[in-house]
Amino acid sequence: MVRAGLTAERVTIAGAELADEVGLDQVTMSQVARRLGVKDASLYTHVRGLEDLRGRIALLAADEKTIRIAEATAGRSGKDALVAFADAWREYAHEHPGRYTATQAPLRIDPELAAKAPGPRRAVELTYGMLRGYGLAEPDLTDAVRVLRSTFHGFVALEAAGGFAHRRSPQRSWVRALDALHALLENWPPLSEGDSS
Repeated sequence: MVRAGLTAERVTIAGAELADEVGLDQVTMSQVARRLGVKDASLYTHVRGLEDLRGRIALLAADEKTIRIAEATAGRSGKDALVAFADAWREYAHEHPGRYTATQAPLRIDPELAAKAPGPRRAVELTYGMLRGYGLAEPDLTDAVRVLRSTFHGFVALEAAGGFAHRRSPQRSWVRALDALHALLENWPPLSEGDSS
Protein backbone atom coordinates (compact mmCIF):
# COMPACT_ATOMS: atom_id res chain seq x y z
CA MET A 1 0.00 0.00 0.00
CA VAL A 2 1.34 3.42 -0.99
CA ARG A 3 1.50 5.95 1.82
CA ALA A 4 -1.00 8.79 1.33
CA GLY A 5 0.62 11.97 0.11
CA LEU A 6 3.74 10.26 -1.24
CA THR A 7 4.59 11.69 -4.67
CA ALA A 8 7.56 11.71 -7.03
CA GLU A 9 8.21 15.29 -5.92
CA ARG A 10 8.29 14.35 -2.21
CA VAL A 11 10.60 11.42 -2.93
CA THR A 12 12.88 13.70 -4.96
CA ILE A 13 13.00 16.36 -2.24
CA ALA A 14 13.77 13.73 0.40
CA GLY A 15 16.56 12.39 -1.81
CA ALA A 16 17.91 15.89 -2.40
CA GLU A 17 17.94 16.68 1.33
CA LEU A 18 19.74 13.43 2.01
CA ALA A 19 22.25 14.15 -0.78
CA ASP A 20 23.06 17.49 0.85
CA GLU A 21 23.64 15.75 4.18
CA VAL A 22 25.63 12.67 3.13
CA GLY A 23 26.69 13.26 -0.47
CA LEU A 24 24.91 12.26 -3.68
CA ASP A 25 26.93 9.06 -4.10
CA GLN A 26 25.88 7.89 -0.62
CA VAL A 27 22.12 8.20 -1.24
CA THR A 28 20.27 4.88 -1.41
CA MET A 29 16.63 4.05 -1.97
CA SER A 30 16.50 2.44 1.49
CA GLN A 31 17.74 5.62 3.16
CA VAL A 32 15.15 7.70 1.30
CA ALA A 33 12.41 5.25 2.28
CA ARG A 34 13.46 5.43 5.94
CA ARG A 35 13.48 9.22 5.78
CA LEU A 36 9.90 9.19 4.47
CA GLY A 37 8.76 6.45 6.88
CA VAL A 38 7.79 3.99 4.15
CA LYS A 39 8.95 0.63 2.86
CA ASP A 40 11.46 0.64 0.00
CA ALA A 41 8.89 -0.84 -2.38
CA SER A 42 6.61 2.19 -1.91
CA LEU A 43 9.16 4.44 -3.62
CA TYR A 44 9.09 2.46 -6.84
CA THR A 45 5.54 3.60 -7.52
CA HIS A 46 6.96 7.12 -7.90
CA VAL A 47 10.53 6.68 -9.16
CA ARG A 48 11.99 3.82 -11.19
CA GLY A 49 15.10 3.38 -9.09
CA LEU A 50 18.23 5.10 -7.82
CA GLU A 51 19.36 6.29 -11.24
CA ASP A 52 15.95 7.86 -11.91
CA LEU A 53 15.98 9.48 -8.45
CA ARG A 54 19.42 10.98 -9.05
CA GLY A 55 18.27 12.35 -12.39
CA ARG A 56 15.26 13.93 -10.70
CA ILE A 57 17.52 15.45 -8.03
CA ALA A 58 19.69 16.91 -10.81
CA LEU A 59 16.66 18.51 -12.48
CA LEU A 60 15.35 19.87 -9.17
CA ALA A 61 18.77 21.35 -8.40
CA ALA A 62 19.11 22.84 -11.89
CA ASP A 63 15.75 24.57 -11.43
CA GLU A 64 16.67 25.88 -7.98
CA LYS A 65 20.12 27.09 -9.03
CA THR A 66 18.75 28.76 -12.16
CA ILE A 67 16.05 30.60 -10.22
CA ARG A 68 18.68 31.86 -7.80
CA ILE A 69 20.95 33.03 -10.63
CA ALA A 70 18.05 34.68 -12.49
CA GLU A 71 17.04 36.61 -9.38
CA ALA A 72 20.64 37.64 -8.69
CA THR A 73 21.34 38.87 -12.22
CA ALA A 74 18.00 40.56 -12.98
CA GLY A 75 18.60 44.10 -14.26
CA ARG A 76 22.39 43.72 -14.23
CA SER A 77 24.89 43.66 -17.06
CA GLY A 78 28.62 43.44 -17.64
CA LYS A 79 30.77 42.81 -14.59
CA ASP A 80 27.83 43.29 -12.18
CA ALA A 81 25.96 40.48 -13.92
CA LEU A 82 29.04 38.25 -14.04
CA VAL A 83 29.74 38.68 -10.31
CA ALA A 84 26.08 38.19 -9.33
CA PHE A 85 25.88 35.08 -11.54
CA ALA A 86 29.09 33.60 -10.12
CA ASP A 87 28.24 34.41 -6.50
CA ALA A 88 24.79 32.82 -6.83
CA TRP A 89 26.39 29.70 -8.37
CA ARG A 90 28.93 29.43 -5.53
CA GLU A 91 26.39 30.09 -2.78
CA TYR A 92 24.11 27.36 -4.14
CA ALA A 93 27.04 24.92 -4.22
CA HIS A 94 27.89 25.77 -0.59
CA GLU A 95 24.31 25.51 0.67
CA HIS A 96 23.33 22.39 -1.30
CA PRO A 97 26.47 20.34 -1.93
CA GLY A 98 24.69 17.10 -2.81
CA ARG A 99 22.21 18.74 -5.15
CA TYR A 100 25.00 20.77 -6.73
CA THR A 101 26.99 17.59 -7.39
CA ALA A 102 23.94 16.19 -9.20
CA THR A 103 23.97 19.16 -11.60
CA GLN A 104 27.58 18.44 -12.53
CA ALA A 105 27.52 14.63 -12.65
CA PRO A 106 27.05 12.73 -15.91
CA LEU A 107 23.67 11.24 -15.03
CA ARG A 108 21.19 9.54 -17.31
CA ILE A 109 18.03 11.60 -17.08
CA ASP A 110 14.66 10.53 -18.42
CA PRO A 111 14.35 12.50 -21.69
CA GLU A 112 10.64 13.14 -21.06
CA LEU A 113 11.36 14.64 -17.62
CA ALA A 114 14.30 16.62 -18.97
CA ALA A 115 12.15 18.07 -21.77
CA LYS A 116 9.64 19.39 -19.21
CA ALA A 117 12.24 20.81 -16.81
CA PRO A 118 12.86 24.54 -17.33
CA GLY A 119 16.07 24.72 -15.26
CA PRO A 120 18.69 23.44 -17.70
CA ARG A 121 17.22 25.38 -20.63
CA ARG A 122 16.91 28.57 -18.60
CA ALA A 123 20.50 28.16 -17.34
CA VAL A 124 21.77 28.15 -20.92
CA GLU A 125 19.65 31.21 -21.78
CA LEU A 126 20.90 33.14 -18.74
CA THR A 127 24.54 32.28 -19.39
CA TYR A 128 24.44 33.11 -23.08
CA GLY A 129 22.45 36.28 -22.39
CA MET A 130 25.04 37.50 -19.90
CA LEU A 131 27.88 36.74 -22.32
CA ARG A 132 26.18 38.52 -25.21
CA GLY A 133 26.50 41.62 -23.02
CA TYR A 134 30.22 41.30 -23.66
CA GLY A 135 29.62 41.34 -27.41
CA LEU A 136 30.41 37.67 -27.94
CA ALA A 137 28.88 35.56 -30.70
CA GLU A 138 29.35 31.91 -31.70
CA PRO A 139 31.67 30.06 -31.54
CA ASP A 140 33.16 32.40 -28.91
CA LEU A 141 29.98 32.12 -26.82
CA THR A 142 30.38 28.36 -26.45
CA ASP A 143 34.07 28.71 -25.61
CA ALA A 144 33.33 31.41 -23.03
CA VAL A 145 30.57 29.30 -21.42
CA ARG A 146 33.07 26.49 -21.03
CA VAL A 147 35.65 28.81 -19.47
CA LEU A 148 33.10 30.15 -16.97
CA ARG A 149 31.74 26.73 -16.06
CA SER A 150 35.26 25.31 -15.65
CA THR A 151 36.28 28.21 -13.43
CA PHE A 152 33.15 28.25 -11.27
CA HIS A 153 32.93 24.48 -10.87
CA GLY A 154 36.66 24.03 -10.42
CA PHE A 155 36.78 26.65 -7.71
CA VAL A 156 33.79 25.37 -5.72
CA ALA A 157 34.87 21.72 -6.08
CA LEU A 158 38.38 22.48 -4.79
CA GLU A 159 36.93 24.64 -2.03
CA ALA A 160 34.52 21.89 -0.94
CA ALA A 161 37.36 19.35 -0.90
CA GLY A 162 39.49 21.60 1.32
CA GLY A 163 41.89 22.23 -1.53
CA PHE A 164 42.68 25.83 -0.58
CA ALA A 165 44.99 25.41 2.41
CA HIS A 166 47.00 28.56 1.75
CA ARG A 167 46.52 31.30 4.35
CA ARG A 168 45.09 33.69 1.73
CA SER A 169 41.32 33.67 2.01
CA PRO A 170 39.48 31.77 -0.75
CA GLN A 171 37.05 34.70 -0.91
CA ARG A 172 39.86 37.05 -1.96
CA SER A 173 40.96 34.60 -4.63
CA TRP A 174 37.35 34.27 -5.80
CA VAL A 175 37.03 38.04 -6.20
CA ARG A 176 40.31 38.17 -8.14
CA ALA A 177 39.22 35.26 -10.33
CA LEU A 178 36.05 37.16 -11.25
CA ASP A 179 38.11 40.29 -11.98
CA ALA A 180 40.28 38.17 -14.29
CA LEU A 181 37.26 36.61 -16.02
CA HIS A 182 35.75 40.04 -16.58
CA ALA A 183 39.01 41.28 -18.12
CA LEU A 184 39.16 38.17 -20.32
CA LEU A 185 35.58 38.58 -21.51
CA GLU A 186 36.14 42.26 -22.33
CA ASN A 187 39.28 41.39 -24.29
CA TRP A 188 38.28 38.05 -25.77
CA PRO A 189 40.98 36.91 -28.20
CA PRO A 190 40.02 36.80 -31.86
CA LEU A 191 39.62 33.45 -33.53
CA SER A 192 42.58 32.00 -35.34
CA GLU A 193 42.18 31.71 -39.09
CA GLY A 194 40.07 28.66 -39.92
CA ASP A 195 38.93 28.16 -36.29
CA SER A 196 35.20 28.77 -36.74
CA SER A 197 33.77 25.31 -36.11
